[in-house]
Amino acid sequence: MNIQFSKYQGTGNDFVILDNRNKQYDELTGGQIKFMCDRRFGIGADGLMMLNLVEGYDFEMKYYNADGSESSMCGNGGRCLVKFANDVGIAQAAYHFIAIDGPHEASFSDNGWVKLKMKDVNEMDEDSGNCIVDTGSPHYVKIVNDVKHFNVFEEGRRIRNSKKFKQKGINVNFVEVQHGQIYVRTYERGVENETYSCGTGVTASALACAHNTGYNHVPVQTLGGELAVEFKKDQKDHFSNIWLSGPATFVFKGEIELK
Repeated sequence: MNIQFSKYQGTGNDFVILDNRNKQYDELTGGQIKFMCDRRFGIGADGLMMLNLVEGYDFEMKYYNADGSESSMCGNGGRCLVKFANDVGIAQAAYHFIAIDGPHEASFSDNGWVKLKMKDVNEMDEDSGNCIVDTGSPHYVKIVNDVKHFNVFEEGRRIRNSKKFKQKGINVNFVEVQHGQIYVRTYERGVENETYSCGTGVTASALACAHNTGYNHVPVQTLGGELAVEFKKDQKDHFSNIWLSGPATFVFKGEIELK
């Protein structure tokens, strides 16, 4: 079977995207998705997305981890899928799409960034002084010093595979607060490694650090580039009107043969 694909990235968080409006890729297996995401034998990506049609929305976002498993929400993926939808002719002033965690809105900013509305957050948990928050995917947020030189892989893998989180998995973010902005590095479940950026992780980190930054618009630095998170803090641990903004870039398109 030959697969027509496109590849997009958002601050280095890269994705294989399939146009599945005709449902021709509904029967893809987890093994085939894992092969396409493989960086040595396939296309190479942090995850794979399908753009589906669904009544009442501009499109549906279906997201899979690099290991072939169906995943929860991906913020950078959502932004890249909006850019892909625009590129294949689904042109809207504002988008309304559905993902695994519910409806989302999106639009293009004047600077070309894609602005994606995330789900409201109504609670945060604590673990040994660190924050646990679900922004469409579950995230663990730990404040550290000198995040650039922090061993994200080892510590992220340890927390992700600890007894408390091993069964369902959790994404682990290490954050340094820097004069009103934050620098975030993320170990992602499903990829089982550090990624260059994680949209839901950046969002979780900005909310968890809201009391430290003192802002409701937080510039964010990741290994792959700059993002921004805006939100309204209604009360303690209650956040609404959350928007993740950043670049979404076409990389290349092609065809791959699957066995």
